Amino acid sequence: MRILVIEDDQEAARYMVKGLKESGHVADHAADGEDGLALAEGGGYDVLVVDRMLPKLDGLSLVGRLRADGDDVPVLFLSALGDVDDRVKGLKAGGDDYLVKPYAFVELLARIDALVRRRSPEEVATNLKVADLELDVLARRVTRSGTEIILQPREYGLLEYLMRHAGQLVTRTMLLENVWDYHFDPQTNVIDVHISRLRAKIDKGFETPLLHTIRGSGYSLRAPD
Repeated sequence: MRILVIEDDQEAARYMVKGLKESGHVADHAADGEDGLALAEGGGYDVLVVDRMLPKLDGLSLVGRLRADGDDVPVLFLSALGDVDDRVKGLKAGGDDYLVKPYAFVELLARIDALVRRRSPEEVATNLKVADLELDVLARRVTRSGTEIILQPREYGLLEYLMRHAGQLVTRTMLLENVWDYHFDPQTNVIDVHISRLRAKIDKGFETPLLHTIRGSGYSLRAPD
């Protein structure tokens, strides 16, 4: 995909563009808001990654102009401004997502992928399957190898999210925002507790584990290779 990075910190921009290119994407860079707006208006980008504090034209104003012109390109704000009010301002200005610096590059990639999928939605699946683990969304029924697994509501929501992102890295922030609807880190072990409970129900007693912890990054629910 084609990604435009609008970031005035040259070192941060080089790191990001290099990582995006190594991940197979086409990445361009603009060092200020005016140049970023001009490139973005040229069209053709799948995602914009925009810093909020930019010279010449700040990130909020830049995105606001694009939206006023009817441009719906997905925008990920990337900023050191991480308070709830700052995030709300970013989303109200037309941003589709908001990631706070410092960030993990794997999470940046995951959020970019999610934005692109959201823009081109496919029919929402109601029957999910990973190896011998199955989830019937309409019946809210979970089975593994034909054995029914009883889950609490939060465990069910966690499993559904993981299954809809099967084979992908799912970060703690993604779980907090999409399963718990938290847009801040409560600094508790709530995710660890629920992951542990879920793993005990879907993996314990079965030959092959499906739920994996990616140390320092997050989790992945995946079928055996």
